[in-house]
Amino acid sequence: MDKNTIDRKSLAEIVALKLQDQIIKGNYTVNQKLPVEAELMLSFGVGRSTIREAVKILVNSGFLRVQQGIGTFIDDITGINEPLFQKLKRAEPKNIKEVRELLEMKIAEKAAKNRTGNDISKLEYFLGKKTKAANDNQLEECIDAHINFYIVLAEASKNDILADLYKLFASQLKVDMLNVYTDTASFKNGPDYHHKLLESVLREDPKQAWYWSAKITGHFLQ
Repeated sequence: MDKNTIDRKSLAEIVALKLQDQIIKGNYTVNQKLPVEAELMLSFGVGRSTIREAVKILVNSGFLRVQQGIGTFIDDITGINEPLFQKLKRAEPKNIKEVRELLEMKIAEKAAKNRTGNDISKLEYFLGKKTKAANDNQLEECIDAHINFYIVLAEASKNDILADLYKLFASQLKVDMLNVYTDTASFKNGPDYHHKLLESVLREDPKQAWYWSAKITGHFLQ
């Protein structure tokens, strides 16, 4: 996990869209095995981590399915109207708000139960970056650190599906936050709820983690 998480995710989305387009056009048939990672890396000119993230996106949206120990296969897309990551881009703000509230509170609760010491170190790092960027009025850097804090929290939940959903959601969340905020005043002058949340996760207190996450979303989504 590093400061480039969101940028890498955007590249993975681009690859996912291209691969999805190939599937829709019939370049692959239902139940056909997806080429190995090395072949996809060469085809799209990207690294292994980007291919893996792109595949996860298409698995989550129903275009691919994974058979453990065998491989990844083209799934039957009959009935799929629109992949989730595309739907997010045109979603109503109120729907984004509801999803954000539900995801972030559940993520905080699960992270308090399952976090490791390494997770805590990463959370402290991004919280420090957010605070510094807010004080320096560096809006995009502040939002990046804010979102990456929650991406680490999602990873700390040790629920891969929950973490993948939040990562999928994070790219659109960044766009929306950049449209809403013109400076870092809301991040700098608001109550110190993030430190309270971090303390709850450190103490392995899921109820308090849920509570402070709810306070955070309430503050930013007023």
